[in-house]
Amino acid sequence: MSIELIDNKLSLLPDLPGCYIMKDKNDRIIYIGKAKNLKNRVRSYFRGSHDGKTARLVQDIRNFETIVTGSDKEALLLEVTLIQKHQPKYNIRLKRGTSYPYLKITNEKDPKLVITSEVVKDGAQYFGPYPDVYAASETQQLIQKIYPLRKCNGYQKRACLYYHIGQCIGPCDHEVPKEEYDKQIRKIRSFLNGNVHDIKRDLKRKMDDAAKEMNYESAAEFRDQIAYIEKTVEKQSIISNSFMPRDFFNYYMDKGWISIQVFFVRQATLIKREATMFPCYDPPEEELMSFILQYYNNKNNILPSEIYVPDTVDKEVLAEAVEAKVVNPKKGRKKELLDLTGRNSELALKEKFRLIEMNQRKTTGAIEELSEAMGLPYIERIESFDHSNIQGTNPVSAMISFKDGKPDKNNYRKYKIKTVIGSNEAATTQEVIRRRYSRLLKEGKPLPDLILMDGGKVQVNAAVDVLVNELSLDIPVAGMVKDKKHRTASLIFGESLEIVVLDPRSQAFHLVQRIQEEVHRFAITFHRNVRSKNSFTSKLDEVEGVGPKTKTKVLRHFKSMKRLKDADIEEIKKLGISEKVAVRIKETLAEYQSS
Repeated sequence: MSIELIDNKLSLLPDLPGCYIMKDKNDRIIYIGKAKNLKNRVRSYFRGSHDGKTARLVQDIRNFETIVTGSDKEALLLEVTLIQKHQPKYNIRLKRGTSYPYLKITNEKDPKLVITSEVVKDGAQYFGPYPDVYAASETQQLIQKIYPLRKCNGYQKRACLYYHIGQCIGPCDHEVPKEEYDKQIRKIRSFLNGNVHDIKRDLKRKMDDAAKEMNYESAAEFRDQIAYIEKTVEKQSIISNSFMPRDFFNYYMDKGWISIQVFFVRQATLIKREATMFPCYDPPEEELMSFILQYYNNKNNILPSEIYVPDTVDKEVLAEAVEAKVVNPKKGRKKELLDLTGRNSELALKEKFRLIEMNQRKTTGAIEELSEAMGLPYIERIESFDHSNIQGTNPVSAMISFKDGKPDKNNYRKYKIKTVIGSNEAATTQEVIRRRYSRLLKEGKPLPDLILMDGGKVQVNAAVDVLVNELSLDIPVAGMVKDKKHRTASLIFGESLEIVVLDPRSQAFHLVQRIQEEVHRFAITFHRNVRSKNSFTSKLDEVEGVGPKTKTKVLRHFKSMKRLKDADIEEIKKLGISEKVAVRIKETLAEYQSS
């Protein structure tokens, strides 16, 4: 993905919590993170400077995706799941088990409530993960005060202090029936599932009473306990209480396009999201039903226990077609997750439209601005030239083509300068303009609407001279002038070559800037290749016993000085070259590298 497209996507990020997924040039996931605000967090990777591992991560990023969640806590849960599933190379902290804490009710006689960072299949009950150990620890202590279980690690001969202050159920003092433990565990489970209204109300009352009595230290403690509850026991719509496999389908339609997303919930956790967009010709409900049928038939996806769809979809018809239970949730967590799926569908489609709109502003919109500023009809095709040499050696020129504001790389051209000796910008310009447009005339091919020279008056006047006086062509020519820092500064045009006023923030200015940077890049790359090849060829000319045929064979086979230098004598001999000549080639290259 180009830097320009990444910038466009960054400008469209929502001010919402969620997860972001960074990908490399091969579309592999290399990092997964969460954010309270996706816009601020993801933008931070591409703004300012970074050190160490972050700098290496940013260097590898070529694309990114986002998944919006209902809260920061849901983003945390989804982040942990996605990291453990995809094992991104930059997620060192989480990919071998999360460092986020869980609260665990142990599976043993006289269970305990403990904090752990690992989830194992030991029959225990796990709650979490939670944002940090400190808040989880405070919540654990609060639960032990309200719904105490066994607190000590081993059985004491007599009841300890915790039993006497009401923070232990007391198995060291007396046999505690299993029914009593089960009742406490049910209350703890209800509390950790978000049913905390009564407890928060009681803590708030105690906080207010302490404040009235000016016992501010106790009031602050009650206030912090409320904050810990809100932080660690916040309701989570991402997680279900059931471990039944479920798929959630929802859609968003606008401007003749439909966006569909699928959320996969397995083991009570959102593990994956898939998204697609395509033109919609039928009612969106029918398109969604058709998509779901094809999804399970064509992709060989395993049917879940339940499929959740919006209530606009006929669940009876769909259930009969896919042979699975289909649900239209009306309220609760399942409805929240279905709505979240629809929200992500909407954001994805709106992003697509806005990217198209931004692309149009930067291409055809920029052309319209430029045409108006220069007083020209719509400039459909622009051709631009730049020259490159080092102290007059290996002079080359390059031409790029832009059509409707976009690079037309099939029409890029390279020129080795044939008639000019040394560094002569005017003569070099005349040669390439003459060669380019005399050929177009001869072949009857279309001419550009504008020629942009990467340079000032010398290049523009030289181009106009050839076009008008030699080829009788009336093609507008303008010069792209740079400032002292070698950045695009202005455009000169017209008989007196006056500056064309372009707002540096306008799309027209940015288009000229992109053209100037691209033609310079293309010319410099071509010049480096020519210089490297010429030095390669000239060194072979110095080797005794290497004639034109042998040189051609070596060039065709090795293609570069480095590959020939790394080759051994036997590989060179395989080309039909004698050992004596092969040794001379290696010795000559060794002298060249050391000089």
